[in-house]
Amino acid sequence: MIIINLKDNETIDKALKRFKKKFEKTGVLRELRSRQAYEKKSVARRNVVKKAVYKQTLQQENQ
Repeated sequence: MIIINLKDNETIDKALKRFKKKFEKTGVLRELRSRQAYEKKSVARRNVVKKAVYKQTLQQENQ
């Protein structure tokens, strides 16, 4: 459970923004979306390799 304590004279907008940041850091929504559709381990592994190759090519272009 995420708890946000309101500070003195803090607006609801700022408190809501802090809540959203904490919620995003927990990764609940990301995990929920990933569980909606099952992905085989081989496909997941392939996607990880693709991302790694993409990041590596970006790094090489920047150097």
